[in-house]
Amino acid sequence: MKHPYLDVLIVGAGLSGIGAACHLKEKCPNVRFGIVERRKRIGGTWDLFRYPGIRSDSDMFTLGYNFRPWTDTKMLADGPSIRRYIDDTAREYDVKRRIQFGLKVISQSWHSEKKHWIVKAIDEATDEEHQFSTGFVFHCTGYYKYDSGYTPEIPGINQFRGDVIHPQHWPENYDYTGKRVVVIGSGATAVTLVPAMADKADHVVMLQRSPTYVATVPEQDLISRNLRRILPEMAVYRLARTRNILLQRAVYRLSLSKPKAMRRLLLATARRQLGPEVDMRHFQPHYNPWEERMCAVPKGDLFKVIREGQASVVTDHIEAVTETGIQLKSGAHIDADVLITATGLDLQLFGGARLEVDGREVHVADALMYKGLMLEGVPNMALVFGYTNASWTLKADIASEFVCRLLNHMRDIGARVVTPVDGQGSKTQMNFLNLRSGYVLRANDRLPRQGSRTPWQNLDDYLRDLPALRYGNLEDGHLRFEGSSIKRGRNSVFRKLLSA
Repeated sequence: MKHPYLDVLIVGAGLSGIGAACHLKEKCPNVRFGIVERRKRIGGTWDLFRYPGIRSDSDMFTLGYNFRPWTDTKMLADGPSIRRYIDDTAREYDVKRRIQFGLKVISQSWHSEKKHWIVKAIDEATDEEHQFSTGFVFHCTGYYKYDSGYTPEIPGINQFRGDVIHPQHWPENYDYTGKRVVVIGSGATAVTLVPAMADKADHVVMLQRSPTYVATVPEQDLISRNLRRILPEMAVYRLARTRNILLQRAVYRLSLSKPKAMRRLLLATARRQLGPEVDMRHFQPHYNPWEERMCAVPKGDLFKVIREGQASVVTDHIEAVTETGIQLKSGAHIDADVLITATGLDLQLFGGARLEVDGREVHVADALMYKGLMLEGVPNMALVFGYTNASWTLKADIASEFVCRLLNHMRDIGARVVTPVDGQGSKTQMNFLNLRSGYVLRANDRLPRQGSRTPWQNLDDYLRDLPALRYGNLEDGHLRFEGSSIKRGRNSVFRKLLSA
């Protein structure tokens, strides 16, 4: 099935995709755009994950959109509330009618002669192929495979007599009441599952190979709740966003500049909440803060269930899974009825779709990233990749603003094509993520490269990205515009004045 030509095709109707659609509708009113979404509902990540306790790991005043306030006082919101916020935003901005659900993008091919993309998608319910022609593709598909999470090879796991569940595919209405549960992992999913399951389960064990930094955050934003009595909702929201952005950056920078001091603070806070009976070695990572992502728990709920004996932490390596539990390399055995493999995500870009430019496949790992959102040498395409050290949506919002500015600029100068070009040999062998987490290292051959200088470096800093993306010069010498009828350049405005 062929669809009418679109100026912009947004891929994905999750947090990023709906945000991108709202920005386009408001800032580029003459642009014809559509959205394709593989799932049957809006929400992306927040529709996919259904495990107990699913919640944000960033505060909602920065995870929410910059144009629409989050009106609850919860700092970390549950998954259904976030999905509802995204859906309500789509309705309010009237972009839901532009979504075509149930379509999985399988390939995207740029044709220089026609100056447009051919994007092919499959209706997974009927196997019918859909074809879209579009001038610009805006990928908002996130960064991991929806089909399956990452599960390492665990010897003997097939002989386990209980249930083995990956959180990415949680069974509907699964009853774990009175069962002995082992959560394998120590990341954001694991620290969410353990307290959420502790009330019903007989006991929950978090089995980790190595500890992660866990920080307590307030459950409610009491400052915003009080300010709502005297200020409009949007004003309260912006104040909370500004406060939390500055706090996030301060913590991150302090972690890099004073890692020993930040480590002492984090461990002291954990020790105080765990009490004297819990062995602190389970909460003492071998790396410095923010070399890997930090986990946040509202009101110390993880520490509470461990302190009260409803849950426990074991730091060890798996020798093998037995019929009744897990045999550890230390010689100990953990009895279990349920194994939850919270072992991480499997990274991929573009939803796994093939990417071609004039018939040649683009290998993402060979390309640089322009300002963290466009691939070197790939025309008329952008993708959203949010922050790893702050809320995802902070980057998603300003990435969408940049794309809107870029599209309006191309219209103004009559250009049909824009391509990021590295003319200075900036490429390095580092991937563009500034983390050494396992899921990043595993995906090194699927991630773009980091440059040796801006704009090819991933700054991971909202306070630097904001002026660069919202106000930075589009004629910076790194974006090549084609088809323009207007003379351009860094000093084009002054040349126009001199020639007048």
